[in-house]
Amino acid sequence: MNVRHLTFRLLQVFTTVVRTGSVSEEARQLHLTQPTVSQQLRRLTEAVGESLLQNSQGRLMPTEAGRELYRASREVLGRFDDFQDYLTALRGGKRGRFSIALVSTAQYVLPRLLGPFSQSFPEVNVTLHIGNRRQVLTRFEHQDDDLYVFSHPPSLDQALAGRFLRNPLVVVAPHTHRFAGREQVAMHDLLDERFLLREPGSATRMLFESWLQEHGLSLGPTLQMASNEAIRVGVAAGLGLAVLSEHVLPPEHPDLAILPVRDFPVESYWQFIVRLDQRLSHAALGFLRFAAGHLDECVEPRFLANELHVMLGTLEKPVDEV
Repeated sequence: MNVRHLTFRLLQVFTTVVRTGSVSEEARQLHLTQPTVSQQLRRLTEAVGESLLQNSQGRLMPTEAGRELYRASREVLGRFDDFQDYLTALRGGKRGRFSIALVSTAQYVLPRLLGPFSQSFPEVNVTLHIGNRRQVLTRFEHQDDDLYVFSHPPSLDQALAGRFLRNPLVVVAPHTHRFAGREQVAMHDLLDERFLLREPGSATRMLFESWLQEHGLSLGPTLQMASNEAIRVGVAAGLGLAVLSEHVLPPEHPDLAILPVRDFPVESYWQFIVRLDQRLSHAALGFLRFAAGHLDECVEPRFLANELHVMLGTLEKPVDEV
């Protein structure tokens, strides 16, 4: 390969066609003609000396060599995007962009940080992607975002986690429940009642089932529901009991009662996750710094578990020390 024949424009054309899977769509996005795009792809293939794209069911997909070039191209183009952001900041601007993928329960807590951050840095564009655990894991595996929020993080050598908030799991019942108001309740006294559960793979469900297994207990009747909000409404209507993050409950919840179950709450933590094998944008790093310095202003003190300074210590090391 003669790297002198590779230009930023060729790399930009290639990364766009990989993302879109179509020469015509790429031409539209880059405001080029289709023959121009096809010619630049031929030049790139000749420079590399390997086939880079293949047609799969009407969509252009990268070959093995193409996938490697795509990763390298994103790294190169991303670094120059960072350089442009740096120049903008040097001239007095506060701009940039980053994306966060979070499991659905975290949508009840993250706005407490994002609101003040956006007010302090209005020119930083933040994109949120909210999904269930499986969907966010898929985004994590594909390296689609800068930051990820999990309560039960994935295991990966190249993943770095930083706790920032307690996420206590509590047993919730209708306010008319026979055990509401008791000083203490044993879980085995509740197991003949229906429990409302999220889908398999949900972190809350995983932690609850793990807790039951540790205590030698098993659930009786259950009903699976699609969201925390649906479960909360179902509990209030008398459909059953549930184990939910305390953050899911509104400050005032007269139709619900938190049962004082022995050995509850089950402790878990919200954590920011970054991939060390992926470039982290300056804007995302700036958000982590903001979160580390302002958490105590944004959340109730009883939920604080701010360990982000440890994460930042790793992220801000020179490259040769990481």
